[in-house]
Amino acid sequence: MAFMASFILVEEASAAVATALMVGGAGVAAVGFVDDHGHIAARWRLLAHFFCAAWILYWIGIPRFEWMGAAVDIGPVAAVLAALYLVWMLNLYNFMDGIDGIAGVEALTVGAGGTAVYWLTGMPMGDAAGLPALLAAASLGFLLWNFPPARIFMGDAGSGFLGLMLGAFSLQAAMVRPVLFWCWLVLLGVFIVDATVTLIRRLLRGERVYEAHCSHAYQHASREFGAHRPVTLAVAALNLFWLLPWAMAIASGRVDGVVGLVVAYIPLVALALRFKAGTA
Repeated sequence: MAFMASFILVEEASAAVATALMVGGAGVAAVGFVDDHGHIAARWRLLAHFFCAAWILYWIGIPRFEWMGAAVDIGPVAAVLAALYLVWMLNLYNFMDGIDGIAGVEALTVGAGGTAVYWLTGMPMGDAAGLPALLAAASLGFLLWNFPPARIFMGDAGSGFLGLMLGAFSLQAAMVRPVLFWCWLVLLGVFIVDATVTLIRRLLRGERVYEAHCSHAYQHASREFGAHRPVTLAVAALNLFWLLPWAMAIASGRVDGVVGLVVAYIPLVALALRFKAGTA
């Protein structure tokens, strides 16, 4: 709510951006809130998620993507992929919100990292420039109460909202400069890799992936260490000291986006396998 209210402080935020994020984000948060306090069938929840994703894409547009230094325009397929991406982002963020502080720390460090990429590379971002910083600031305020041991929790309403916003920021940045999409994928690497490796391994094992489970790498790690705090702090350290430098290298043109993404993800995949992501 603090992030939504802060739109009035960002003079550069256009009506289109505000409409996209406020309505889309409120829709996802509302669905999550109702599901937190009752139950919404998975198919209706997913339908609502796609509607909110389509709403955001209608207002901010469909970006072109950059592959090995060349901008790629794949036509209508891009709209489908962008919607799938936003829905996956909001759902994986929900999946990853399973221990104290982890979702807030991710939003704080990724939002701050995105802001640093924009500022340190001197790119005029207009609408996009201030929004990650505002989300990071709102997340910091929440973390004062959610850091282990947590006293309040965000639930599906908060986690889905954060995932959708971060996904929308990445697409909005790609509208300005396609290479920035790779920067955001790198910054979001901890959550993307853990959730994706877990999903793939559960699919390969023939499990019902829509059922609740505790088999993400971060969940195994918290059980192994016997506490939430070291895992949450490790996520912050990975984001700031491993992923952010790679995102900066990509944004500045020193490293190709695809190459940087692969190199940045290799140790994350290794960690996911080390902590048995996707296994009981």
